[in-house]
Amino acid sequence: MERIIKEKISADHLLYVSLKYTKTCDVIINLLLRWKIMIELAMDLLVEKAKKAKKWKPVPDAPRAKLVQLKRIYADDALVSETLKLYELFRDVESLEKVRENEFRKGVNLKMVYRNETININLETLKQYASVLERFISSLK
Repeated sequence: MERIIKEKISADHLLYVSLKYTKTCDVIINLLLRWKIMIELAMDLLVEKAKKAKKWKPVPDAPRAKLVQLKRIYADDALVSETLKLYELFRDVESLEKVRENEFRKGVNLKMVYRNETININLETLKQYASVLERFISSLK
């Protein structure tokens, strides 16, 4: 749990300090990747929790296999499901086609094409993601 909190603190710094002053898409990408690492650590915690509840069937150590099983186990938990959907987006960030708009300005925006739809990632979207992840981390505690 300590490592998850450290990643969260680091991500919060990127969101509320670095992005505020630089307003570049590189900071947005780094923030999304930081959140991806944080969710991966949280997924390990969820796996341990599922093992204790004897709901976990052994799967290969591949992240995708873990993700599929976690989605199935926590299908009734809306917060975990939403976080796992975000994780899928964050996982693919590096390979997606990106368009940078209004860098170094107030309306900095990163457009990405994800599953044939365009996603605009701007400050408002990042704050929504941060809110979801904040609630997720709180529920893990």
